[in-house]
Amino acid sequence: MTSLLVIIVVVLLAVALWQLTKIFDLTQVGSSSDDSQVASDNDNNVQGYIMFGFLAFIYIFTIYGLLKWGNLALHTPASEHGLLVDNLMNITWVLIFTVQVITQGLLYWFSFKNRGHKDRKALFFADSNKLEAIWSIIPSVVLACLILYGLYAWNNIMFVDKDEDVVEIELYAQQFKWTARYAGQDNVLGKANVRLIEGVNTLGVDMSDPNAQDDIVVTELHIPKGKKVHFKMRSQDVLHSAYMPHFRAQMNCVPGMVTEFAFVPTYTTAEYRELPFMVEKVANINKLRAEKSTQLVAKGGTALDPYTFDYLLLCNKICGASHYNMQMKVVVDTPEDYKKWLSEKTTLAQDIKAAAEAEKAKAAEATAPTTDTTAKVIDTVKAVIDTVKATVAKVAIK
Repeated sequence: MTSLLVIIVVVLLAVALWQLTKIFDLTQVGSSSDDSQVASDNDNNVQGYIMFGFLAFIYIFTIYGLLKWGNLALHTPASEHGLLVDNLMNITWVLIFTVQVITQGLLYWFSFKNRGHKDRKALFFADSNKLEAIWSIIPSVVLACLILYGLYAWNNIMFVDKDEDVVEIELYAQQFKWTARYAGQDNVLGKANVRLIEGVNTLGVDMSDPNAQDDIVVTELHIPKGKKVHFKMRSQDVLHSAYMPHFRAQMNCVPGMVTEFAFVPTYTTAEYRELPFMVEKVANINKLRAEKSTQLVAKGGTALDPYTFDYLLLCNKICGASHYNMQMKVVVDTPEDYKKWLSEKTTLAQDIKAAAEAEKAKAAEATAPTTDTTAKVIDTVKAVIDTVKATVAKVAIK
């Protein structure tokens, strides 16, 4: 409601200013002011200085933005290929920033230097092969170098040797949650199809496939430090994107096909929490949360819980109304802790068997009251018959 009132006030002010402008124009009728709509030398000078002012604003705001919000960018990468990605990004933005500073400066300087003057005529020439060559060759060479470096980085990141020892994990996306499936002891994921989704088997794993018998399904992702993790990704419904920012990893999850991505974690969750920049960042976040909690409690609300850093798997595609809530906790363990954690998990085959047994027990419980009631009726009838027989026998004796 407040926003609507602010918008209405702004619109009314704009209308009022427009009306005042029209009134001012009417008061100038008959005066000696120049209304030819042709820019004078004074107009050109004023516009030139305003352009320089705008150029200064661009530079000052850019520097201010880097100083003010530069610390919000991702810091130390938590994967081996992260440094390669960061280097590519840094080279790209440094080139863009340098070109922007130079070209913007030249643009405004030449615009001011060659501003309109009544005694000056503009120089016109149809073409210049030299200029065309300069502004075609230089960008082409720079872009070619960036593309070649990007291809090198891409191939280095995406290459997975068939004989390489990796951890095979499937990431399954659906509105609005993530599920992970581990390949188990054989390190081979069983086949899956959405048409096979039923009951506990929410991923549609083909349980007739021998490789699926040791697959493990979880809702919290654990991966070992120092070992390559090969992710295979599927989507049940719409286009999602598996995004793990601290690992510099992102890959679309497309319905009807399997995409993949691999990386080697370099910091456990506990180690990353202890990095100096992360300690400072968490402390700053908790300071803000404490201030907010004070305001909430004063209004009768509930205080916010302290923030603790965790790696996250996010969806980087706007996949629906609850897209913002589609995330999964990622824990990087030491190899020993990872093996221990994985050994404590039950396989999908065991989960399906347990669910089937639970259904049988539930069905048995549902039929148990009927059986008990029938037995009670039979016992009652027998008792009545025995009583009648005893009475008849007594009468016969008398």
